[in-house]
Amino acid sequence: MSARELVVLGTASQVPTRHRNHNGYLLRWDGEGILFDPGEGTQRQMLLAGVAAHDLNRICVTHFHGDHSLGLAGVIQRINLDRVPHPVTAHYPASGERFFGRLRYATAYREKVRLIEHAVSGDGGVLASQPRFTLEARKLSHPVEAFGYRLTEPDGRRMLPELLAAYGIAGPDIGRLQHDGALATAEHGTVTVEQVSEVRRGQRFAFVMDTRMCDGVYALAEGCDMLVIESTFLDDAVELAEEYGHLTAGQAGRAAAESGVRHLVLTHFSQRYSEPAEFERQARAAGYEGELTIARDLDRIPMPKRR
Repeated sequence: MSARELVVLGTASQVPTRHRNHNGYLLRWDGEGILFDPGEGTQRQMLLAGVAAHDLNRICVTHFHGDHSLGLAGVIQRINLDRVPHPVTAHYPASGERFFGRLRYATAYREKVRLIEHAVSGDGGVLASQPRFTLEARKLSHPVEAFGYRLTEPDGRRMLPELLAAYGIAGPDIGRLQHDGALATAEHGTVTVEQVSEVRRGQRFAFVMDTRMCDGVYALAEGCDMLVIESTFLDDAVELAEEYGHLTAGQAGRAAAESGVRHLVLTHFSQRYSEPAEFERQARAAGYEGELTIARDLDRIPMPKRR
């Protein structure tokens, strides 16, 4: 199992179909599990996908339309029923605080787990910063307040064996150099980690749901290794997409191409469409040439390997 992967729990838009559940996406990032937009039925989809409540560390809600949030009640109660041994943080638009409260306490249950609410307001910004990643939000354009989310791993360094050998550094000294940033040697004086390594670019992941095309889409998608983005309609329904605050397949593909996305994951399909191949064709026609996945329920999509 990949240490970094997207587990797709649901891919429908407003109306589920026989083959597509309402939204739900779990990002596994090393030891952290982030659940995005748990729509109705997410708890059951987690069971089918082999995802446990213990896997969840964060919940990120883009907006409070039912297909993105009605599963909160069941997921929160399952977290408490299973007595998850760590706190769980929930991020959601501040304007929907009353909706989150209603869903959190939709029915009676015994609260056993600390649930930390962190509402997102203004234009978003940094929500959490830790050694493994920074989580930030950006405002999107939808009839109700909506935010997209982005994870950025800090850049690191990759040690280069040929340079280590040239400076005579081997064995435990490599670890000391990595830890201290410099190492005193008899033949070459002080050797810094920069002299024997190169920058290892941190990975980037973005989650963009219901929105028209806007600056927030590009801010989230820029340079991403994986972009999960809605493509509710095909391009012949672009006016309908604009009216209801959504993207077409071509718009999503163009945004990914212009942002340098490596792996594009299209999802959130209108129930009017039963054949997904046209979504890929239109995204390609808009200029996207990278890896592309038309998401299906219960897919497991690994993060791309580092460049």
